[in-house]
Amino acid sequence: MKPRIPITFPPTSTRPISDCKYCLGVESPIILYNVSRNDFEAYAYTSKPIVVKGAFSNWPAFHHFNFTFFKNLYDQTEDSYRSVDDECQFLHFKSDFISLRDVFSMNPARINNEPGTKSWYVGWGNCHSEILKQIRQYHPKPHFLPEDCEIPSKEYIFMGYDDGATMHLDFISRLMWQAQLKGTKTWVLKPSPECEDICKTITFLVEPGDGVLVDTRVWYHGTSILGGEFSLSIQSEYG
Repeated sequence: MKPRIPITFPPTSTRPISDCKYCLGVESPIILYNVSRNDFEAYAYTSKPIVVKGAFSNWPAFHHFNFTFFKNLYDQTEDSYRSVDDECQFLHFKSDFISLRDVFSMNPARINNEPGTKSWYVGWGNCHSEILKQIRQYHPKPHFLPEDCEIPSKEYIFMGYDDGATMHLDFISRLMWQAQLKGTKTWVLKPSPECEDICKTITFLVEPGDGVLVDTRVWYHGTSILGGEFSLSIQSEYG
């Protein structure tokens, strides 16, 4: 049975009230295939959700990134765990982990989500310059993004099983892109409370190699993973 995504709205005082133009008439994401930078230009700064099919299937990251890759990278890089704890961010979601070091200390059975073990899903920000340097050797800036757009010195990794990310809103300064590298992920986008009467909640699948672009500053969003599959994605911003 597909896991349900709990919905929690932050207090209205913590976010601006929307005029609902971002969600009006949206019933599904815009789907793009073999998109070039010129083709993408018309969509680059819209708040409409977009899925770019197969955009990242040729990245070296598509073939090399997995649990062991990141465990070895963090174990072998000085101050990498401290950087997440002190300078960046660790997202435990519904798991029982309190740090990235806890995640990479799991026993093999739980890593692989074997029967009788507790499912897990986490995310974390990469602020460590050497970690970023190593990771970005395996992927360029998405080829369809505007040439002059800025990419921050920070990326997020999300990995795990089942429940995925609980419904939330991001307080970030730019638009978001995410590369789905392993596993099939279900996204649920929900309009803000003041727009619920005129806009729809939408649900869509993102498959390995796909790119997803959502204005997560205005769309409440949550994810779940296709039963039994391991999901791994990387995320950053552009603007």
